[in-house]
Amino acid sequence: MIRHYLRVMGGSRLAVDVGGDPSSPALLLLHGFPSSARTFRRLAPMLLDDLFVIAPDLPGFGESDVLASTSFEAMGKAIREVLDHFSVGPRFIYLHDFGAPVGFHVAMYAPALVTGLIIQNANAHTSGFGRQWADTIAYWSNPTAENEAAATAHLTWEGMRYQYVGGLPDDIAKSIAAENWDEDWRVMSLPGRLKAQRALVADYGNYVRRFAEIQSYLQTSQPPALMVWGRHDPFFELAETMSWIEALPPYGRPYPRRRSSPARNPCGSGSSPDP
Repeated sequence: MIRHYLRVMGGSRLAVDVGGDPSSPALLLLHGFPSSARTFRRLAPMLLDDLFVIAPDLPGFGESDVLASTSFEAMGKAIREVLDHFSVGPRFIYLHDFGAPVGFHVAMYAPALVTGLIIQNANAHTSGFGRQWADTIAYWSNPTAENEAAATAHLTWEGMRYQYVGGLPDDIAKSIAAENWDEDWRVMSLPGRLKAQRALVADYGNYVRRFAEIQSYLQTSQPPALMVWGRHDPFFELAETMSWIEALPPYGRPYPRRRSSPARNPCGSGSSPDP
């Protein structure tokens, strides 16, 4: 993978890892909170014989600048500029956590170019909402300083660590290097980064308000999809993952209604594809 630095959205610098033959099928890898394209540092090289891989650091993450105006829509527009720069046509899109609002923006802007979706821990439904969403939903409804503090309480070093080891058995947690959350917190501590993260927590409410539109897109376009679920994931239970299927007739089958997850913070990345 070769790292490129592009200017997008009127001058913001975006770091993008690119590899493989541009004539191969394209795969856009969109990481989640709190990491960056380094999430895919071991996965991406294994794909290069078959795919043209594009893995950006989303704006405000990794080596990418914070955008002048932070929102998932703006991030989606920036990623569209990246795809245009590399002349990417049909593409598979990997949706992971914060990458989901960005990826759906890209997908719904040009649905005919979506070859398929790879979905890991990517919300586009409300069936998993529960107790852990309460502070965030309250903040969306009433954006006071007190509610913002509660909704963004995970923006700490301890919160970064929990994204990687929360809910894992001790033997697995011990195998994940502390350098992962140390690096995430180093980046998060750079000027302007925490402010941008708080803006994304607020803007996630706008993404949630698009769920019906997204589900309409999925029903109409019916992109092929692979859904991945990680065992021991503290943020998404299997029942919540299966609710994607339940939400999408005519493909939704009458599965018995499972008890939904106790939910998650909307900013939790859950199981990383490459810890």
